[in-house]
Amino acid sequence: MDKQHIEELLDPGAIARAEALGMHARYVVEGYMAGEHKSPYRGFAIEFAQHREYAPGDDTRHLDWKVLGRTDRYFIKQYEQETNYVAHILLDGSESMQYGSGKLTKLQYGKMMAACLSYLILHQRDAVALGIFDDRMRDFAPRSDSKGTIHRIMSRLAAYQGAQRTDIPRTLHDLALQLRRKGIVIIISDFFDEEEAMLEGIRHLRFGGHEVIVLHTLDADELEFPFQGLVEFHGLENLPKLLTRPREIRQTYQKVFGEFCTRLRRGCERNHVHYVQINTRQPLSQVLSSYLTFRLRTAKSKY
Repeated sequence: MDKQHIEELLDPGAIARAEALGMHARYVVEGYMAGEHKSPYRGFAIEFAQHREYAPGDDTRHLDWKVLGRTDRYFIKQYEQETNYVAHILLDGSESMQYGSGKLTKLQYGKMMAACLSYLILHQRDAVALGIFDDRMRDFAPRSDSKGTIHRIMSRLAAYQGAQRTDIPRTLHDLALQLRRKGIVIIISDFFDEEEAMLEGIRHLRFGGHEVIVLHTLDADELEFPFQGLVEFHGLENLPKLLTRPREIRQTYQKVFGEFCTRLRRGCERNHVHYVQINTRQPLSQVLSSYLTFRLRTAKSKY
């Protein structure tokens, strides 16, 4: 794969603005090594949590000598362990994601988002895993916290070419069954699938304690329907061709499509999921910085 093509996935402007904001966990997460995010487990690390009475075998270095002096009893100091989170980035690589009316298709834009988010997460010493799917998982990069992983992730993203139907619900359910630790799941897709089944997959992930972020990636044409004259639309993902006059159906299309987006957004909100609608004509730097700024205003809470 051409090195220049791979490096095009990392938008310097998006990276610069994202690094200044960071992407931290909204909820208590389960990590696997020392880092910046509070774990629900007790350990001997950074922030004091509570005392407990000494038991044979405990490390005497953690005895609280002041308490011993006051009470003549042995107590161990316990701390909240600070841990890294794992972010699982899921990119929809199905055929409908290949549509693009501007410089970038939805798939290309999604690849850039996945690359920039991966870079940001790895840069702040957290871990990332990448999955690219259509009707099943087509490529998967296991979690890693090594900064060098970004080159392998970008190579996988650059090499992938989508050409299949999608099955978002199956992908989400499969992932929910596989994940053993709470983390963050970021879904980049146009979400052209059965609505209630997709929301059920999201609920499955939330039931497992994961934070879920939905990045609803759409082309400007899909949002505005600007077509004129007599147009033959070519269906994607095995849908038939349609010859029609867009002017005659524009109002109905915009109403139906708008209602679809609203139902998806409200379904996400009911499940405490961040829903972000993205127009691929928007600069990626603007999209990421706006969302990360929003996250900073979101108070942390427990699952």
